[in-house]
Amino acid sequence: MSTGSQAGALPAYLRIAEHLTIEIGAGRLAAGDRLPPERSLAARYGVSMMTLRKALGVVTERGLIERRRGSGNYVLGGARHVGTYALFRLESVPDGGGLPTAELLSLDRIPKPDDLADIGTAPEGWRIRRLRALDGRPVAVEEIWLDGRYEGLRTDHLSESLYKTYAERLDLTIARAEDRVGVGPLPGWAPETLRLAPGTTMGLVERRSFDQYGKPAEASRSWFAPDRARYYARVP
Repeated sequence: MSTGSQAGALPAYLRIAEHLTIEIGAGRLAAGDRLPPERSLAARYGVSMMTLRKALGVVTERGLIERRRGSGNYVLGGARHVGTYALFRLESVPDGGGLPTAELLSLDRIPKPDDLADIGTAPEGWRIRRLRALDGRPVAVEEIWLDGRYEGLRTDHLSESLYKTYAERLDLTIARAEDRVGVGPLPGWAPETLRLAPGTTMGLVERRSFDQYGKPAEASRSWFAPDRARYYARVP
């Protein structure tokens, strides 16, 4: 089964929470920094005060900020990036950051290709193809393979965060990942909205991900435009 429709978007409050989490994790909002006033943040994100405060509540629960009565919201020391996109490594050029979003291009259960990394013993796998954007600008395409031992995946299950979908639908937690970074040609299935010709030399991230039991579960390739995005890996 295939679809050109967009996967379920994260709610507005979660998008805001993710953006703030990314900014804190990258150090652009440092320990002790005071966030802009809530009304200013709500206007910046184009949401109501209720939505903005719900987002701030999520970031507070993650231990990244604290609210000081009569003073505002402040970034806490020792904050770690623990959000939905904690393992997403692409950021905008030239300033970094950017809120990741994803558009589902196709979902198919098919035999695994011979060159696929070991992700389990099932003869078939789920192949997921997506277009990735940062702050609404297309920057990459990705092809993800999930082992076929996981059953019942459907397009209407997939949110912008696959790891969130895995946890909620498949009882699968991606605990760690190994990345290899290089270059490679843009595949022919990339959509026209990326505005790059097939075969264009792209940055390439090859990832193998492991479940909560240490077993391989997923492999992916992400082709990104190096003039639009960079790969970042930060060590605490």
